[in-house]
Amino acid sequence: MIEIRHHTITTNGIQMHVAEAGQGFPVVMCHGFPELWYSWRHQLTFLAENGFRAIAPDMRGYGRTDAPADPREYRTSVICADIAGLLDALGLEKAVIVGHDWGGFHIWQFGLRYPGRTERLIGLNTPYNAPPPPVPTTGLLHQRFGEGDRGYYMLYFQKPGQAEAELNAGPRTFLRDMFHRASHAENLWTFATVGGDGSGVTKNLRPGGSVLTEEELDVYVREFERTGFTGGLNWYRAIDYTWEEVRALPDHHITRPALMITAENDLILTPAQAEPMREWIKDLRIEHIKDCAHWTQQERPAEVNALMLDYLKDLR
Repeated sequence: MIEIRHHTITTNGIQMHVAEAGQGFPVVMCHGFPELWYSWRHQLTFLAENGFRAIAPDMRGYGRTDAPADPREYRTSVICADIAGLLDALGLEKAVIVGHDWGGFHIWQFGLRYPGRTERLIGLNTPYNAPPPPVPTTGLLHQRFGEGDRGYYMLYFQKPGQAEAELNAGPRTFLRDMFHRASHAENLWTFATVGGDGSGVTKNLRPGGSVLTEEELDVYVREFERTGFTGGLNWYRAIDYTWEEVRALPDHHITRPALMITAENDLILTPAQAEPMREWIKDLRIEHIKDCAHWTQQERPAEVNALMLDYLKDLR
């Protein structure tokens, strides 16, 4: 039976909790919101069984990793430096870097900033968008969803304390309904549009269809009841700082090989958004998983595992 090892490392001025399994070429997996290292539990054991060293940290702001209070400490240069520092702490020159959701956003930026530390990139759901738009991210969202903060979740999340009050009031119900299967794919759009009526991101989620068993849900609930959601929300509060940093880069072409995995029923990060990536990543492979919503590596672990192994098998 594969053992998942847990330890804490120092990286970029914070203490980071890391889960890892196996030996071999390193594969670092970065989660998104509202997740933990545990989101990669299926990949940790599978990759370890197939000759890789699988590594999944609690990202900055989550779980047993430090959560600085200042939202500026969650901009992309900082998150990328966390990943580079993780490699340093583990004595690794380079690794395959994998990401989903917000983790998926930042791995593309890591490939731009640290190509020498990047063997390959694997993105789930979150496409690489280049070049950055001329308007800050919150400005674009206001143009599309209105000037208030109740039209879109990223705007709703900007006001400190507002989303915390809602999410901390019922983390079990929120997490159960948020981690939905393709049968409940509309929950993501309901969440994103603040209930569809501005009532709150959790208010109108349709119950049922969770990708998690009760035991798996317990893992998330225990951590978020302990930490709250502010660390994860600060990733959203850094979006305009991140826009400034990305806009300042001299070149937005990614030179490292990459695999992009899309999910048919992700209503925000749609498969069509991946196609423009071909202009910016020359060595790009795109794969598609049907009957799958946003939580791809948890809803369809067998398919994700098979695609990852096929892409990485020559590194064993």
